[in-house]
Amino acid sequence: MNKYIGVEIGGTKQQIGVGYGNGNIIVSRNVKLQYKRGAEDILDWLSENIRELLDEYPDVSRIGVGFGGPLESSTGRVLCSLQVPGWKDFQLKKWFEEEFHLPAVIVNDTVAGGIAELYCGAGIGSKSMFYTNIGTGIGGGLYIDGKNYDGIGFGAGYLGNSLIPDWQSSTPGAMTRLELICSGRSIETRLNQPGYVPESSFLYKTGERITCQDLGDGVKAEDAFCMEELDRIASSFSIGLANVLALGGIQKILIGGGVAKMGEVLFSRIRRFTEEYAFVANQGTYMIQPCRLMDEAVIVGALLAADGKWR
Repeated sequence: MNKYIGVEIGGTKQQIGVGYGNGNIIVSRNVKLQYKRGAEDILDWLSENIRELLDEYPDVSRIGVGFGGPLESSTGRVLCSLQVPGWKDFQLKKWFEEEFHLPAVIVNDTVAGGIAELYCGAGIGSKSMFYTNIGTGIGGGLYIDGKNYDGIGFGAGYLGNSLIPDWQSSTPGAMTRLELICSGRSIETRLNQPGYVPESSFLYKTGERITCQDLGDGVKAEDAFCMEELDRIASSFSIGLANVLALGGIQKILIGGGVAKMGEVLFSRIRRFTEEYAFVANQGTYMIQPCRLMDEAVIVGALLAADGKWR
């Protein structure tokens, strides 16, 4: 069985591994970088660590990459990253092939995560599936009859960039991108703004950073502010999902990413609001579930993409 290297290039976490075209991972390693030089820091880490893996596994035949941002599928050219500077118009496929002298397949990281779930996780057997992750940003991928729908070649299903009402703004009728309210980075930025969390809340801390996990713990403790905040987040996210259902008539929606690790306190709200907002033809016809692979989803999907399973 052919061996491949799978790569995840994210807004926070970078991950690489060696594995097979069925998604099985032999070995992996990951890091969270500080990005003093943006993309250059990531490329340096990838260069050093992939070379070490290739020394150990010289029979690797291809590299699959899940990149956190929009790209041109046919060329592997990155359009930009919304989280890390230095990626604009970067020829990522060319860089991998010149750096390691191996063919490379480049897909969006959320597309890779969806491929992993479709073949190896909670999406097995789905005729129509939408995968999204709530992490540093929010992505999306649409899968019909076992294949990713790539639009006109620049990806499709970018849920985090759909527009929703902006309840953070005092301007009547203001709109914003969904990920500017619901992504992990946006949630934690808001929770750590001075004066945003009331002193009476479970979340109130002095000198400590509040995390999404803290918010979930506060909801479990039935803290009033935490429950209201998570209701607002889930409601906004569900507007996006209801629109996905109206446009695609999707059978299954899978949600991954770090924020999804809150578990049922988040998913119960998303299910309730999505059903409330869904068009009558979609109500009761779909499932919303957490993804099964979670932290390994992108790297597994990158291995599958290297094996040709993404189209």
